[in-house]
Amino acid sequence: MSSSKKMMLAFFLNLGFALIEGVFGFLFNSSAVLADAVHDLGDALAIGTAAFLERFSHKKADLRYSLGYKRFSLLGAMVTSAILISGSSLILVENIPKLWAPEPVNHRGMLLLGILAILINLTASFIIRKGQTRNEAILSLHFLEDILGWLAVILVSILLEFTDWYFLDPLLSLIIAGFILSKALPQAYSTLKIFLEAVPEGIDLHQLRQQVSQLETVEQVYQINVWTMDGLNHYASIHIRPKADVQEAFCKKAIRQIFENQSIYQVTIEIDWSEAEHLAHDKERPQSANHSHHHH
Repeated sequence: MSSSKKMMLAFFLNLGFALIEGVFGFLFNSSAVLADAVHDLGDALAIGTAAFLERFSHKKADLRYSLGYKRFSLLGAMVTSAILISGSSLILVENIPKLWAPEPVNHRGMLLLGILAILINLTASFIIRKGQTRNEAILSLHFLEDILGWLAVILVSILLEFTDWYFLDPLLSLIIAGFILSKALPQAYSTLKIFLEAVPEGIDLHQLRQQVSQLETVEQVYQINVWTMDGLNHYASIHIRPKADVQEAFCKKAIRQIFENQSIYQVTIEIDWSEAEHLAHDKERPQSANHSHHHH
């Protein structure tokens, strides 16, 4: 099953279920079920945009987006985070006062809804689980959270069968909201860093620069940039001056090898011969250099 088909399925499951939860959360007077309804609605909208944008992100580069559409899948992840963060904050604000003035809830209804929810979420997470993209990783996390949340709902409904600790319901909704935030905030932060063109996590720019400088073909490294489009594909550009009398192709090959060791396969190498030429005096300059850009 393709990535975007999986996501569409997850979207309809979540959306349908969020609506059911909204209705029953209201009927059963359960803040915890309503909290989860917000969570599921957030998921559904997020998955919907993600599925649409994920499909979009596989488009090949064209005249308008010369680097391709990979960033669109990130946009989906950003939207997801934004929805989850705002939804959870709302739940916190709503339910903190309810801890001191809890209202009775229909715990038997909650129990049945909980069992149904777990079955649906297990199915969905099983379908999505084999994904690789950032979006799919976020999604399978959602289903796992949902299952944990519903296990807690079931536990609370069983406790309410034997006690009248109705404060457990708003307390659980606060825990669910807190949990969503603890996951969504770091996710949003790392997505934002990619969006802002930060050097990808796990890549040491200083070390890369040193390795290139130490090549016997390289005289000087002027500039080196590394960025990522979507957290999976990394790109780099580097501007160097080679030593005199060095074969350009040989020099480039050695540089590419260093980047490939760091899983960077798309590298633009700019070679500046101007200084090297002066050093070489009147010696024959390498043929291919005619095609290089001149930067002083």
